Amino acid sequence: MEVILLERIARLGQMGEVVRVKDGFARNFLLPRGKALRANENNKKRFESQRAQLEARNLELKNEAAKVAEALDGKSFIIIRQAGETGQLYGSVSTRDIAEVITAGGVSVNRNQVHLTTPIKTLGLHPIPVRLHPEVEASITLNVARSPEEAERQAKGEELTARVETSMDDLGLDIGAALAEAGGDMGDR
Repeated sequence: MEVILLERIARLGQMGEVVRVKDGFARNFLLPRGKALRANENNKKRFESQRAQLEARNLELKNEAAKVAEALDGKSFIIIRQAGETGQLYGSVSTRDIAEVITAGGVSVNRNQVHLTTPIKTLGLHPIPVRLHPEVEASITLNVARSPEEAERQAKGEELTARVETSMDDLGLDIGAALAEAGGDMGDR
């Protein structure tokens, strides 16, 4: 299906372009959300008559997003979660959690604007991209820790999830040897 884009869409095209997309993508996403119109003669005329308004609206939204990005870019947010000794979380941090923390920090962000390739499942500092507009992106740092004190130490660069290597001697092999000897004596009876 051919559609006329009403706004810039990543990996698809710029505003005003006529692009060919799969029918389901157009029917289920682009058309219901007002991101595109079907490419027929009436809609092409309608788009051309509204082009100036759409471009002005898009520029206004882009400028607002740029202001928000300037306030948000480079900020650090802390999320407290329970985790094991190795730093593995007993759950995960999702886009919803991140959006709630950013909103609580004074900047209103929707969870759809937070882009994670996979949920966060470990303690530490994680860079997170926030796409406020198709052309505006900010980057924040998420500090996932077990406590506020631990978050403060992580922010200073301290590694808190160092693994402790243990050898068989540390585990008490002499006890095992003593049990083996005692077991051997019992077999003689």
